[in-house]
Parts: sequence; C-alpha cells; structure tokens
Amino acid sequence: MVQSHIEKRRLAALKRLGILDTPPEERFDRLTRIARAHYGVKTALFTVVDQDRQWFKAREGIDLEETPRSVAFCDFAIRQDRPLIVEDATLDPRFMKNPLVTGSPHIRFYAGIPIREPSGFKIGSLCIIDEHPRVLREVDLDVLRSLASIIEDELERSFLSAESRFVEVSHLNRAIQRAQNVFLTNDNERAAFELMLNDLLTITGSQFGFIGEVHQRSDDTPFLKIRAITNIAWNPETQALYQQVERRGMVFERVDNLLGAPMLSGEVVVSNNLQEDPRRGGLPAGHPPITAYIGIPVYSGGEMIGLVGLANRTEGYDPALAEELAPFLQTVGTLIEQRRLYREKLEHQKDLEQAANYDPLTGLPNRRRLTELFEEELVEARQREGTVSVCFIDLDGFKEVNDSHGHAVGDAVLKSIADRLTSTVRAHDVVGRLGGDEFVAILRDVGDERVYARLLEVLRQPISYRHFVLQLSGSMGVTIYPQDDAGSDLLIRHADQAMYAAKEAGKNSYKLFDLNSHQERKERVRVLEQIGQALSRHQLELFYQPKMDLEADQVKGFEALLRWNHPDEGLIGPGHFLGHIEYTEYARQVGLFVISEAVKRLLEFQSNGLDYHLSINLSPSHFLGPSFASDLEAALAPLPVNLRDKLILEVLETTALDDTERAIATVQACQALGVQVALDDFGTGYSSLDYFRRIPVDEIKIDRSFVTDMLEDPDGESVVNAIIGLCRSFGRRVIAEGIEDLPTVHRLVAMGCSAGQGFYYSKPVPCDQALTWAASYNGQTTGS
Repeated sequence: MVQSHIEKRRLAALKRLGILDTPPEERFDRLTRIARAHYGVKTALFTVVDQDRQWFKAREGIDLEETPRSVAFCDFAIRQDRPLIVEDATLDPRFMKNPLVTGSPHIRFYAGIPIREPSGFKIGSLCIIDEHPRVLREVDLDVLRSLASIIEDELERSFLSAESRFVEVSHLNRAIQRAQNVFLTNDNERAAFELMLNDLLTITGSQFGFIGEVHQRSDDTPFLKIRAITNIAWNPETQALYQQVERRGMVFERVDNLLGAPMLSGEVVVSNNLQEDPRRGGLPAGHPPITAYIGIPVYSGGEMIGLVGLANRTEGYDPALAEELAPFLQTVGTLIEQRRLYREKLEHQKDLEQAANYDPLTGLPNRRRLTELFEEELVEARQREGTVSVCFIDLDGFKEVNDSHGHAVGDAVLKSIADRLTSTVRAHDVVGRLGGDEFVAILRDVGDERVYARLLEVLRQPISYRHFVLQLSGSMGVTIYPQDDAGSDLLIRHADQAMYAAKEAGKNSYKLFDLNSHQERKERVRVLEQIGQALSRHQLELFYQPKMDLEADQVKGFEALLRWNHPDEGLIGPGHFLGHIEYTEYARQVGLFVISEAVKRLLEFQSNGLDYHLSINLSPSHFLGPSFASDLEAALAPLPVNLRDKLILEVLETTALDDTERAIATVQACQALGVQVALDDFGTGYSSLDYFRRIPVDEIKIDRSFVTDMLEDPDGESVVNAIIGLCRSFGRRVIAEGIEDLPTVHRLVAMGCSAGQGFYYSKPVPCDQALTWAASYNGQTTGS
C-alpha cells in the first residue's frame, strides 16, 4: 500500500517531466556515445522506467526502443541508491532466466547509475551493457556517474524552464534553503515548524495552513498532532484555539473528514469546492471558513509521518502542486522525523533511567538511585551541620505471606508498604527499596526517636487486598550520621546490622547501631586478618620480666610476656590483640608458639647453667580446649622431666569460673606432665573460697591493682594480706605483681609474701637484656 503510493508519486513526477515518447535529443545521445566508447561496451542506454515498460530515451548499440518493465535490469537499478553492477547475468539468480539474457541481445554484463528527476524521484538509469562478462568496481564508474549527473542537470534545466508551474522556482529554492537552515541550526521545535509553514503559505499563496505529525493508535488508526498552525486569533474562540496549540499542541482525532482523508488514503487530497464536499466537517469551533484545501502526506521512507494542509488559495489547488513542493516537503519530513527520533530517544533514555534508578514494582528509588540521593543528603548535612538517620527496614512475616498467598499478593503488600512509608516521611526525606522486602528511609535531622517508632507503626496497620486482610510488622535498624561518620554504603550496612539485632531481639522493633561494638568487631577482624601473617613471618616474640625472691633479693626466674613486632605499628602488647583472637584457632596457634618458645628457653637456661624457672601466660579458650592436654604433652617432649617443674603455666582467675570441673581436670593434667600452674591476676575474678580450695594450682599471683598503691590504700593492703593468709592456709605459693618501690617490697616481706615482680626491678625486655640484667643484679646483691 505504502510502496504503491510512492510509485504513484514517482510516475506522477515522470509524467510532469514530459520526457516519455519524445524524439531523440543530441544532448542525451552524445552522453550515451561517450559512455559506450569510454567503457568499450556494445551498448549504452539512457532508460526511463514507466509503469509497465522500460523506454529508451537515448540508445547506442541496440535497435530496441523499449522492453517490458518486468524484464528491465533498470527496474532493479532504480530501487537502490548505489550503482547496480552485474558482472555475469548468467550466474545471477535475479537475471539468469531473463529473456534478455537467454535470448537477444544476450546480456551478460550490466552497470547502471540511477537517474533522478528534479524533485528526487528515480525515473530511470544511465547504463552500459555487454555480451561478455566483465569485472568492474564502483570506483571504475566515476565517468558513468559524471555522465548521469549531466543528464540530471539537463532534466532540471528543462523542468525549470517549463511555463506551467504553480510556484516560482526561485521562491521555492529560497524556501528550501531556509528550511534546511532551520533544520540544521534551530533547536526551537515550534519556531522551526512555524518558519516552514510561513514559507509554505507565502510560496503557494495560501491563507491558512498547518504542519502536523501523524501518529498511530494501538488499532493502527491514524491521528494528527499539530506542530504549527496559522494564527487565526480573530475572536476569543480562535484565540483560545491558537493558544492551545502554542501550549501543548492540538490533536485531531477524526479521520472521517477532509483533513483526515489523506491520512487514510495516503494520497494527496484536493477540494476546491468545500461547500459541496461531503468531507468538509470537523473543523474546530471558531475556525474561519475554508473555500479550497489541499492535504499532502509527508513520508519518510515508506512511512507516512506527517501531513501538510493548505487552504484558501485564490486559484484553488492542483495535485501537481504536491510534486512541485516535494523537495521542500522532504525537508519538512526530515525535520518531523528528526524531532520524532529525538523525542523517542529522550523517552528511551527516560525509560532506561527509570529502569536503572527506580524499582519497577513500587516506583521507589532502587539501591543505585538511593545511594546517589543519600550522597547528596550527606553533603547537605555537612554544610548545615545537621544529622541524617538511616533506617533499614525488613518486613517480619513477608516470606510467609508470599509463600501462602502467592507473588501477586506479595507484590500488592510491597506496594502498600512503599506507599505508607512514603506518605509517613517528610517531603525532603527519601524512601527506597533495596530489593525483596527490604526498604531504607533516609531522614533529615530527626530530633525525636518517636519518628522511628512511627515508621514501624504504619507497617503494623492491616493491609487489605481483595478478600485478604494481612497483618505484618517490621524490624528496623538505625544509624545516625555524623555520630557514625562513615560513607553512604557503610552507613546502610551499619543500619542493616542494627536491623538484624532488632530481629534477634524479637522483631517488631528498632535498634540503634552500636558504634562501639562495631569498632570492636572491626578491630577484631583486622587483627584476625594479620595475626596469621605474624605467626608465619615470625613477628611474635617473648619479652622477659624478672621474678624476684624478695627476702633474698635475688632473681629466681622470669615471666615471659608476648609482644608483636608489627611492621607498621611497632611493638604491640598482648592486651591489644589477644582478646580479639580468643576462641579462634589463632588462640591455640599462639599458645603453642608461647609454650614452644618457653621450652627452648628452659633448655638454653640448662645448657648455660642457669637455674631459672619460667612463667608463661595461656589463653583461657586454649587452656580449657579439648586439645590442650595433648598439645602440651607434644610441646613438652623435648624438655627433660626433671626440668618441667621449672615451667609455670599462668591462667587467669576467671578462666575456671564457668567450668570449674574442666579447669580442675586441666590443672591436674598439667601437673601430671610435670609442669606447675598459677592463677594470674588473683583477686579480680570474684571467685569463692570453695573455688580457691578446690582448684589445685601451685601458685597464686596477687593482681597489681591491689599491690601498687597498697601503702596508701588500706583496703588494698587488707586484700593483699587476706590473699597471703589464704595461700598460707592452703599451702599455695604467693607472688605479688606490680611492685614499683622499695617500701612496698619491705611491706610485702613483712606480710609474709616472699616473691614478687614489677617495674621497680625491671620492665619486660628481650631475653638477652633480661639475662644480662639478672646476672648483674644477682652479682651485686651477692657481693654486697
């Protein structure tokens, strides 16, 4: 249908050209002679393709004057913009059975350039033909192209010199130039269409007109959206009509009238007597009278994309006017197509942006868009020195609803929840959906925690959908910037963690993010990531603090204390990392390292004739772990039995409080292997006398918190005195930690404590330094 319309227009343009069945003309014959001689072929033709035939306007090397169109090679040539080259027709499926190939003139080679008439339609070709196959590239056709261009110039010259024209050629050319300029340079769509409409009215002598864009409904019926229309504002009604077009464009829905006729037929429609034309109805109220009308469809390729309407030309209208206006209307069509493609591109971009940034079910910002909005909110919060609350919401019971009632009900629930949350927060707050049943609300400057409770309250309201009444609740985690001074992603993660805490606490509630606990967890993760490397790279080391016989004023042994030679942070004490590895495999590995180092050191002491004992500290989780006894037995294997009582294993007083029976069994297992066991930091664990009586340790170490200030703190001294008395009563050795001056030494001796250690003597130092200090100290005291 559309193709036949284009063909009709092509044939009309050919007819207007007036070239069919005219006598030969030297201006064209000369060009075919040149083509034949240049390419050395048998035949050269300037052909014109009519409705049913191919007629030769100029011919060299053939007696035929025309052929049926059905066998014309040139019919193929005018269907494409590029040259048609057939190197061997007997091998080409399109032509191998063609009678012009199988019979006279026995065509084997063909090359043709399409010829266009002045309005742009291809009406024929300039072609060269031979009886023998030939190979010819497109670049070899430059001469043929030039000759074809000369033919087109000759046709245009004849056309422009014709007397029976409806528009002045010079006016039309200037209008085309202006239209092309508007098309290339004007970004104002309405102004561009109005300029072209004004030119159309001027060059055709029309009083009224419009340029419209043709659209298709879902049922394929067309309707027209006006892009430009003559200002007919002569009264209030027409003023309103024109202003409507200016604001949002006028839409003509009816096609059962003169205006709609071209959209239905695809043809030019002319009426020069509207009073008697049955199609005359359908004009808007207030429109001036119409005496003559022409409607011209505008095409892009084979698709009708626009309609130009002109009215009230004094002389009336002729369908041929449409052909004369074809070059101008082509520019109009280009502009319509460009604007349409531009709008489609914008709509496509909008759809892509919507899909990329918004949840398709609820219309809420998705994770990507939520993050962008959150980032903007954080920037504003810094500028105004305000706060931002991040509320991470997870629905309680949603999975059960989805499983029981199906996804349609689940989707309805999610949309209802989204609407409720959006209507509950303020206009500048943001609600987004991360996926599933997870929502996030970004709230600005919350001054009252009841705001958080209100969010949960709206979730508890019943949801009615069809015949279902559903009751859900929500668990919510909240973190607040800048108290939680993290980036957007991490803030959402923190709120998520707090939400899980709310779930664990019983659901249907909210929890604030515990920043201190988070920092501890973060540090724990960091330590766990690095402690393995510390073991493999030999970054752990034991430092040694002398343990003194206070009465004899002699070094009797050492306590080995763990240190971490961190590559970035320097020397780190055990208090900064041992707590983080507790109850992990690393606690066991570090414990094995300490025991192994102690065994090596005791063997060195023996080989050097040093009669020192050595205390080491053990992790509670390792000491009470199922593998400790076997680990200890294996580690002690290199150490002779007679040296094992030199090794003292120190465990915290609190180690055994939760599982006294296991602690007693482990102490006994250690003693069975020949080593001694001491309770460290005694006095801080709130253990009972029964506990003290039952656990069979060899030594009690009084915590430094009681010793350091006991001379100024009577209560501290009383605790020390009581512990010394208990040890005496139960036959346990006692040693005081935290000695920092000589008067404390004297007081401890007077109270019956004969062993101690502290900074008064030496801080923990590497083994070589500790041994040097001990040798020097013992030598001095012995000598004195």
